[in-house]
Amino acid sequence: MKVDAPAMPRPAPEKESPPLSPDAQKTGSRFPRALPAIAAALAGAGAVPAFAPLGWFPLAFVSLALLVALLERAKSARAGFGLGLAWGLGAFGGGISWLYVVLERYGGMHPLLAALAVFLFCAYLALYPAMAGALYMRWRHGGALRRGLSFAAAWLLAEWLRGTLLTGFPWLSIGYAQTPPSPLAGYFALAGVYGVGALTAFIAALAALCAGKSGEARRAALPAAAAVALVLAGGWGLARHAWVEPDGEPLSVSLLQPNIAPSLKWNPAHFAELLRINADLVRAARGDVVVLPETALPSPLDWLPEGYIDTLAGFVGERGGALITGAFVREDGHYRNAAITLGTGGGQRYAKRHLVPFGEYSPPLFGWFYRLINLPMSQQIPGAREQAPFLLHGRRIALNICYEDVFGAELISSLPQAGLMLNLSNLAWYGDSFAQPQHLQIARARALESGRPMLRSTNTGMTALVLPDGSVPAALPAFSRGILEIEIPAYRGSTPYARWGDALALVAAIAALSILALSRGPRIAMRFPRRHQDV
Repeated sequence: MKVDAPAMPRPAPEKESPPLSPDAQKTGSRFPRALPAIAAALAGAGAVPAFAPLGWFPLAFVSLALLVALLERAKSARAGFGLGLAWGLGAFGGGISWLYVVLERYGGMHPLLAALAVFLFCAYLALYPAMAGALYMRWRHGGALRRGLSFAAAWLLAEWLRGTLLTGFPWLSIGYAQTPPSPLAGYFALAGVYGVGALTAFIAALAALCAGKSGEARRAALPAAAAVALVLAGGWGLARHAWVEPDGEPLSVSLLQPNIAPSLKWNPAHFAELLRINADLVRAARGDVVVLPETALPSPLDWLPEGYIDTLAGFVGERGGALITGAFVREDGHYRNAAITLGTGGGQRYAKRHLVPFGEYSPPLFGWFYRLINLPMSQQIPGAREQAPFLLHGRRIALNICYEDVFGAELISSLPQAGLMLNLSNLAWYGDSFAQPQHLQIARARALESGRPMLRSTNTGMTALVLPDGSVPAALPAFSRGILEIEIPAYRGSTPYARWGDALALVAAIAALSILALSRGPRIAMRFPRRHQDV
């Protein structure tokens, strides 16, 4: 007997949702797409505390690891470019926002224009991590180690280009975050700040690539951990290797910090007072070499009262000492930002070679910029590329002025002849900001690279002694008037970086990218038609 199955009840039709409005559709489709860029910008901003004054160097690894994790989810080089750009906007927007102070407070620029100018500059700087993101997307393939090398090489090339093109601006290169106590600090003497930055990127990339729970991530974890351990062990060993050694008896040096605000420096009503402040500091100093900071004298040399320079020279000369002071020197109708010697060993001069664009000279086609601001002495000419170190009390001292110590490859031209390095700076234009501690951290990197003590005499800070191991045993409080009395020997010997500069790190990066590109050759060739393969 055939029995029909009972009919199943039909489900009630689902109630259709009302269609989204055009505005809601636009918001819903674009906002999720913007989330990776927002995350990249936050990751970039998270790198700022890795630098001075906080110095939480592990955050540099975390920041780049987050960027790599976002890049791994991207689908194209264009997307990688966008993520790198967002990361750069976050990092530079947070890290060099102090540029606003000089434009608005001292340059007289309208606040909105000053903010726009800083944003545009940060956007330009962000193009370089954007390039690194695009390169990584173009060349990433293989396992975690290959991808880590690809990201490290792309990052190194991008940062080197940022420090070279259009006169360069390598401030906040990620390697600066790895000054002591970072375990990577030992690599400064070998590969410089760009090489240290590449190692930071390598470790960060491996951490991101092995953080997942997939089988591939688990398989890559052991070799990645071994590679990281090898890098860290190498840094530990290099930090304990003595590349240089003291040479002769210590030299007594007085580093002066006048603490003169920019608003007073070029005010005629305070001219006599500022001359007195500098003279009182020189008279009170006890060192065989006394140092006043960059542009310490409140006018060019040819505008000073008659006899003032002789008075300063007399304070140090009567006890056989020497004075180094920053000053504007007029030559052929133009001014140079210079350092001169007075007293014993007087008559020597160094003129700043690497000027600050928009602050000390106008790049071509940017004359309109100076119609928006009012900065004194902002049209200067550079000094000669090759200038001999000062010879004072039997020691050769290599001079650099302010921003010049950001360019490590340029400073090594005076080595190994010079046994000491001396920086004269005036960062008063940037107020009480990150600029001062960041600049001191840069000086620590230069000391590690060169194997030479870096002595710093600044207007408002940070006046300090930096030893070849990157330590800072003595410093004056910022925004205070005082004298830092130190005794320091000259050093002899050379680090690998002092011999080769950035060449070692650059060759390694180019070689890594070339090998990675060639290793993709067979895969690319298989995509061509047979007739092309036979050619």
